[in-house]
Amino acid sequence: MKTRNLSILLITALMLFVTFSASAQLPNETDAQKAERMKWWTDARFGMFIHWGLYALPARHEWVKNIERMTNEQYQKYFETFNPDMYDPHEWAKMAKAAGMKYVVLTAKHHEGFCLFDSKFTDYKATNTPYGKDLIKEYVEAFRAEGLKVGFYYSLIDWHHPDYTIDSNHPLRQQSDSAYARLNKGRDMSKYREYLKNQVTELLTNYGEISIIWFDFSFPGKNGKGRKDWDSENLLKLARSLQPGIIVDDRLDLSDVPGGFDFISPEQYKVAKWPEINGKRVAWETCQTFSGSWGYYRDETSWKSSAQLIELLVESVSKGGNLLLNVGPTARGVFDYRAQDRLGSMGEWMKYNNRSVYGCTEAPAGLIAPDNTLLTYNPVTNRLYIHLLAYPMGSLVLKGMAEKVKYIQFLHDASEIKFSRGHEGNTGDLELTLPVLKPHSEIPVLEVYLK
Repeated sequence: MKTRNLSILLITALMLFVTFSASAQLPNETDAQKAERMKWWTDARFGMFIHWGLYALPARHEWVKNIERMTNEQYQKYFETFNPDMYDPHEWAKMAKAAGMKYVVLTAKHHEGFCLFDSKFTDYKATNTPYGKDLIKEYVEAFRAEGLKVGFYYSLIDWHHPDYTIDSNHPLRQQSDSAYARLNKGRDMSKYREYLKNQVTELLTNYGEISIIWFDFSFPGKNGKGRKDWDSENLLKLARSLQPGIIVDDRLDLSDVPGGFDFISPEQYKVAKWPEINGKRVAWETCQTFSGSWGYYRDETSWKSSAQLIELLVESVSKGGNLLLNVGPTARGVFDYRAQDRLGSMGEWMKYNNRSVYGCTEAPAGLIAPDNTLLTYNPVTNRLYIHLLAYPMGSLVLKGMAEKVKYIQFLHDASEIKFSRGHEGNTGDLELTLPVLKPHSEIPVLEVYLK
């Protein structure tokens, strides 16, 4: 007990010091400085999200406690049973790397309030379950060993903490203001805000360099929670003080604050074009699932095909963005067989075609994508990549490209593609001669060397 109390005092002292240090303004970076800090991330383009917690045991959605309006007492059986005996983060890391992913974000704490790490500020953590170990420590070490950048997801929401006030997203949500007032009597969000900062301090000091932190999520409005409820600005200052190079998402409700986020995070949908704020393009990453749930959902059947997932990755890059693709491990600590299958297929495609993803972005204006294709472009090598979503019948026309192309090849095997100038009134176009038989690739890619 004395050791525990001493640890709490040390963490609290560190937090107070950092809070004092963070009283300055958020970093006032130039666009160039921010681009340099985020360069590894924008070059990587492809990461793994991992949603894992007690909800893997009921195996019917990570919001199961909310959806079924469970009390803490009803949910307790999952805490008392949690024992992922087959957890091997080295295996996870190898699968992520083989799939072509460059970074990973794991739920250190999701909305249920359960912590995968050995926090000094709660007993509701993995080290107090039958498993008995710090899952985050093993995760960090394993993924770093494979050369992947490591990040944490940390839920602002907490359905277990006694001082977190009942709101519209809580399992105990109510219909009237008087009912909310009755249930929230004695709850103190100021104590919960202190808890947030204490835990963020632990995560960003106890595990070495952390490249990304995903805060999730603000929902301002009646019976909701926004920046004041989390003390968002000081929470962000704290994170940036502890890890100056860290990349932060946009869910702290600070979109109007300079330096208040690094990227926007459209969830479960494809953007129509490169997103803008006030007419200016912003860094972005879409987070997507293999199926309809983030946590392990045993009976979920709406799984995307390998081709759909590869197209999702390419389309994100074609509009200047990243893809963070989610896996929900089982309660025994393994990836679902369907997730393993999709990761394997993506890895096979990425093995031969990753040049069309890494370091790539939207094609320059004026380059027209042929029907049923997606374009990506590497500004360093000056190469254009044409992804053939529907394989054409022997030929392909590149409009207006006659004076812009030096050489064309299939990316997967570097085999030459012959081309010629268009005929009659189309002399500004290029006509490509493709083999009739589609190459052995889920989505074939043409690599175009531009002049």
